[in-house]
This record gives sequence, C-alpha cells and structure tokens, in this order.
Amino acid sequence: MIIGVPKEIKTNENRIALVPAGAEALIHTGHTVLIERGAGEGSGFEDEQYAAVGARIVRDVDDVWREAEMIMKVKEPIAQEYRRIRRDQILFTYFHFAADEELTQALIRSGAVAIAYETVQLPSGELPLLTPMSEVAGRMAIQAGAKYLEKYFGGRGMLLGGVPGVAPADVVILGGGVVGINAAKMAAGMGAHVRILDLSLNRLRYLSDVMPANVDLIYSNRHNILEHLEHADLLVGAVLVPGAKAPKLVVREDLKRMKAGSVIVDVAVDQGGCVETIRPTTHENPIYEVDGVIHYGVANMPGGVPRTSTLALTNATFPYAARIARLGWQEACRKDPALALGLNVVNGQVTYPGVAEAFDLDLVESDMVLA
Repeated sequence: MIIGVPKEIKTNENRIALVPAGAEALIHTGHTVLIERGAGEGSGFEDEQYAAVGARIVRDVDDVWREAEMIMKVKEPIAQEYRRIRRDQILFTYFHFAADEELTQALIRSGAVAIAYETVQLPSGELPLLTPMSEVAGRMAIQAGAKYLEKYFGGRGMLLGGVPGVAPADVVILGGGVVGINAAKMAAGMGAHVRILDLSLNRLRYLSDVMPANVDLIYSNRHNILEHLEHADLLVGAVLVPGAKAPKLVVREDLKRMKAGSVIVDVAVDQGGCVETIRPTTHENPIYEVDGVIHYGVANMPGGVPRTSTLALTNATFPYAARIARLGWQEACRKDPALALGLNVVNGQVTYPGVAEAFDLDLVESDMVLA
C-alpha cells in the first residue's frame, strides 16, 4: 500500500501521524511511505531521518494526496484539503464529525473511507487511540488553568496550590474518565482542592481508591453541578460521549454563579464542548471572556507539546495503521471489531450512529459496508 503523510496545517498544529520508526517498519514490510517535506519538523523529526529509513520526501502536498491509497493525519482535514480527498481513499485520523457538519458533508461528497481514531473502541469500552491524547489534554488543562488564573491574563490572581497559611484554589472537574483523572492527578499534585463529578458510581468507587485525600468525589447531577460551580476557581470540562456531541452541562446563565476571574478549560470542545459558552480557540489566541469568566477552548491542546504528543499518539495508532496497510480496510475491520467501530463515513454513507444523529442523516450499519 502507498501511505501518505501530509504536513498538518491546522493553526499551531505541530504533530505528525508517523514517526521515522513507524515509516521504517511499514517500508520493511513492503509498503511505500510518502512524507511531505518538513512534515515532522514541528515534532523534532527531520526529513533526513525519514529518508534514511527509505521514505520518499515529497515537495508538493498535492502529490502526497494524489498518490497515497491511505492518508495518515493527526487532525481532521480542513477546508483547503477537502478538494484533495479522493474516492475510495482511506483517511486515518481524528475527525470529531459530530461537532462539524461541514466536514461531515465534505467527506460524504468525497466518497472516501474515513476511519476516526476517536471511535475505535475495545470491548472493555476503552478508546485506545483517544486515550493518549486525552491523557495529555487532561494534564495540560491544569497547566493552562493555572496560567490563566494569573491576574495578568484576567484571572483571579490565585496560585493553584496556595501556600502555607493561604488556602489553595478549588478545581472542579466534570467527568471522571481519562481526561478527568489526568487533570485531577495534576491539580492534586500541585496542592489544589479538587472535586470530580461523574455519573458512574462504579467510576467514583474506582477513583476513591486511586485519588489522594485532596480529591472529593461527587455524583453528577444538575443540583450538584450548580452547587460546585460556585466554589470553582478552575472548571475543567472532561465529558465524553464517544463519537457524539458532548452534553451541555453548564449554560450561560450558570456563569453568574461563578467567581469573577475564574477559568473554564473545556477539553470537550472538540465534540462541541460541555459548556454552552465555549467555542474553539487556538494556541495563538487561546482565551476569551464571557460574563467575567475566562474561557480556554483550544481544540488541539496536545499540539502544544508535539514531541510528547506525537510519540504517545503513534505508539497507539501504528499497530492499527500497519494492519490496514497489510490487509486493506475492509479485511482489517472484519477481523478487528474495535477498528470497525472507527468507520464513520464510507463511500458517501454515514456508518457511525453518533454522527448520523448529530445531523439527522441516514445511517448505514458498518456490517453492510463490510459485507
């Protein structure tokens, strides 16, 4: 198979979907790897490293898209890339379709095969290709929140962990999944008072065994969310419904309950956000203010630490990419039900329920396109 890796062109996105070691492994098994010139530089991987293992460095990105049977990316295609997508071409990347109708329609029109990292799901419920970036984003949420609590950025002027004689900041985390637990670890480690709200009692029981004493565990309902918003110096949105839009747990009216200069970091912004007033921002312009509350909505947070993020992501994605290259997408999905759940749009048909529901589109069961 011919695998193409274009340079990411989303604002301030420096990750790459394939490291030199992965390119070498694919080439060793008979595949051809095309790397757009400079694609790895943002993550610290030079063209020479790819060339040394046998990858072909391509100057023109159009040539990468034209020749490749499978395109590997990190972030979803943006508008200027839509015209490059070919019918029957495999795109293996993050898509987050349910939050982007324009992207969904573009992939439907293209006739390509869109396999989304974020909906590949193991029988246990684990999302193996989303987990590493959720770990990074959860940890970064606290770093960002601590920074924007500083008065210089319009925050309350608080140190997250306080000092002896001065109480620490209150961190409220909506969701106790991968993002939530990583955010809690960081915040608790910095000495903050942390509250995690989650719907699953089993998850709360698990968290009670692994979280330190400065983390309180609260059952999530409307009453408890409103109560704890009043205490929050930093609110982290960590809610995930795989492949679907995030529920709006905090609406604009609720911001009146929050302290002036408090900070919201909504990691769920990729899926539409769990805070009504959140909108996607960039690393270049990460924050804005609504009703006295600082909002941080960077939609590709792990792109801010591309070296760590690229290595963590490709550790997880490479085995699946190698399987698709070896077997083709249909056979690979037939043999691996977890990978089959990654099918979102195939040859103009929506095959993932959350995407169909988001835009009231017809759903074709993935079994039908694999038959």
